[in-house]
Amino acid sequence: MRIAFVGKGGSGKTTLSALFIRELTRLGRPVVAIDADINQHLGAALGLGEEQLDGLTPMSAVLPEIKDHLRGSNPRIASADAMVKTTPPGAGSALIRFAEPSPLDEWCSLRLTGELEGARLMVTGAFAEQDLGVACYHSKVGAAELYLNHLVDGPGQYCVLDMTAGADAFASGLFTRFDVTFLVVEPTRKSVSVYRQYTDYAAEYGIPVRVVGNKVVDDEDAAFLRAEIGDALVGWMGDSRYVRALDRGQRPDFASFEPAGSELLTRMLAEVDAAVRDSARMTSLAHLFHTKNALAWANRAAGTDVSLQIDPEYVSPLV
Repeated sequence: MRIAFVGKGGSGKTTLSALFIRELTRLGRPVVAIDADINQHLGAALGLGEEQLDGLTPMSAVLPEIKDHLRGSNPRIASADAMVKTTPPGAGSALIRFAEPSPLDEWCSLRLTGELEGARLMVTGAFAEQDLGVACYHSKVGAAELYLNHLVDGPGQYCVLDMTAGADAFASGLFTRFDVTFLVVEPTRKSVSVYRQYTDYAAEYGIPVRVVGNKVVDDEDAAFLRAEIGDALVGWMGDSRYVRALDRGQRPDFASFEPAGSELLTRMLAEVDAAVRDSARMTSLAHLFHTKNALAWANRAAGTDVSLQIDPEYVSPLV
């Protein structure tokens, strides 16, 4: 199952992403965590130190290698340079099977230990000095989109992405790659306006969104979220001494996480496990956004008609 965490900047989506990943590992569920936010804080939220994070190669730094691997022997893709972030798999493409080794394990993945045993972390990478003023952050997120396009995952396997803030998530087709999208919302008018904008965009493509409240301090906050959001509201997080300890750089045992927060994570996991993937529809949306990107910029950038990379006879192995 593929799970995205989105929301207004500062809403706490990275914190909720990290808590959800901790819950999955507590239950012994295998998980790939990807930090796809311009502010790369997921690793720190998971309790990793600077030395560990400095030693993790970003996906964007090995994007040419990733492209060359994924294109495999696909005759529709002449070279890695012709691949763009939306390039879909076709006959001959190399697929990434969740439970099987892949070159990405060595290139840009970190296996976590301790309480997070069973999880792997990848990061898209932060802006480098040479990127400032000349590059779009989505050029880095493209590595994660290619990864999901070629990922074969099954029941009981989880891929969790901490996404870019607000409506920036719609700057590519990445938002269509998920089984469940959790939108983190604070009990404020500004945060609710982001919720409405996000759900309006998502509804155009039939993408369901589940809402998780955060920074809820009293019944008035909870009532505000219930009134504004309704049935899409899964639950909310209140004050947490456990989270504050994490934010101070401490490493408390996950067993000390407050019961109310644990109950929220249980409800969120139930939403994920109840989701039913429409593989045909997911493939159709991938082709739609690849075509859109081809016409908008990709044909010009690649010097060829990349829409021809779509293999109409290819049957996706998505399950």
